[in-house]
Amino acid sequence: MARYTGANCKLCRREGCKLYLKGERCTNGKCAFDHRSTAPGQHGAARKKVGEYGKQLREKQKARRYYGVLEGQFKHYYEMAEKMEGITGANLLCLLERRLDNVVFRMGMAASRKEARQLVLHAHFTLNGKKVNIPSILVKAGDVIAVKETSKESAKIKALVEGLATATTPKWLELDAQNAVAKVASLPARDDIDFEFEEQLIVELYSK
Repeated sequence: MARYTGANCKLCRREGCKLYLKGERCTNGKCAFDHRSTAPGQHGAARKKVGEYGKQLREKQKARRYYGVLEGQFKHYYEMAEKMEGITGANLLCLLERRLDNVVFRMGMAASRKEARQLVLHAHFTLNGKKVNIPSILVKAGDVIAVKETSKESAKIKALVEGLATATTPKWLELDAQNAVAKVASLPARDDIDFEFEEQLIVELYSK
């Protein structure tokens, strides 16, 4: 599968905001965005007039890069959201929140969604007691995500589990830090997403 392999900080600079793609580096003063927030490229610092389409495109790219999904995947989630009851834009963001890699990140088992996706791909987690290695699986209310018992012997996993004691999780997740287990208490709502999105712009873009 195609995957962006360039510098993550360039993505933040292009979108004009921190997307928190590199974990602690984004908050410890070493973030490139703090030192140079202009868009990458020779003319990145130039002032450019952004039209309606440009704003819609940037908002879509911001959401796509924040959750680390490909263009085709993002469009698929939009089509799913459109068929659901309720507001399409809110449905879209809530679907992205339900991705397994995002849930692993939200429960505090990874410093970034990219790291969470790698841990899931390496089958370090179980979903309802069964081994799973697909980051895009959408969790449901009542699902239980846990660190696989054999993975707990890994030094890296041990360090991550120890960090769960101070982890802050959203209200739709119930975390048992001692046993490295999280239960989906309810489906995430729009109010549970703590990043600023103008999802209506994304809907407008796909509605053209």
